[in-house]
Amino acid sequence: MRGKKVALAAAAIAALVAGTSFAGPAAQAAGKQKVIGVAVADQKSLFYIAAVDGMKKAAKANNVKLIVLSADNDANKQVGQVNSLLTQNIDALVFIAQDATAAAAGVKAANKAKVPVIAVDEKPESGNGVLATYIATNSVTAADQLCTWLFKQIGNKGEIGILHGVLGATAEVQRTQGCQNALKRTPGIKVAAEATANWDETQAYKAAQNMLQANPNIVAIFGESDAMGLGAAKAAKDANRKIISVGIDGFPTMVAAIKDGLTQATQAQVPYLMGQQSITDALKVLAGKKLPAVQYKPTVLVTTENSNSVNPVDFYGPNVK
Repeated sequence: MRGKKVALAAAAIAALVAGTSFAGPAAQAAGKQKVIGVAVADQKSLFYIAAVDGMKKAAKANNVKLIVLSADNDANKQVGQVNSLLTQNIDALVFIAQDATAAAAGVKAANKAKVPVIAVDEKPESGNGVLATYIATNSVTAADQLCTWLFKQIGNKGEIGILHGVLGATAEVQRTQGCQNALKRTPGIKVAAEATANWDETQAYKAAQNMLQANPNIVAIFGESDAMGLGAAKAAKDANRKIISVGIDGFPTMVAAIKDGLTQATQAQVPYLMGQQSITDALKVLAGKKLPAVQYKPTVLVTTENSNSVNPVDFYGPNVK
């Protein structure tokens, strides 16, 4: 992005930072300390680590007791953890679901216990559960913008590969749709190969190896996450193939790879601020305030043109270093 677009993107992030108030209703109100349970898919992904770091910051600022349980990417385990949190008399549940099954079951259980649910990142796509609000990246828009940028780099024509995340996950569905929107506007682009790499760099490396061997004319790969974009770039480098590789996340490793020329672009998300907002929003709900059903947060397109001005701390918090 150049000039005005870079300034607007920076302004969007600055506005989000300014708009994230750590002082929720519980910070001033006397009485019993609020207890918020957090069910998170894992604590290995940098996105989830940053989100929980943000939650902890907001909880401390508002004198909130936080109980955090990680499911280690096990949907059945997460359903059990949500039920465990509900037995601990939590006032609200912040839910980063492992998948749609865990999401639907967890929300249903919380609704039955009359505990409000703040969903982050993963949205329950099935069942009749009710959310207080859903905080996430607008992955359709992010992927559309990223793929549009990618196509322009190759002259809006040529063969590409696509690496998908966990099939059926909210982000995977939305990022696929976003790129499909860009493809419909760009008939000169042909998708030569697609594979599922489950957000994982090693799986993406192997999948990209196969793609590149079977499709000698592929000139670019869209990874639906930074880890997959990095895996594709490393596979291409080892195969002595020059391609454009992009992802979505804004991980420090991806920004560094863009600066080094290994990868070319990412859409940076703001999980640290999303985590903070999940706690302050929970407190608002407990104070009787009605929130918007969906709250999408902006992303910033990071390329070689602006990577030197990007600070990963703005997206992933101070512990990212």
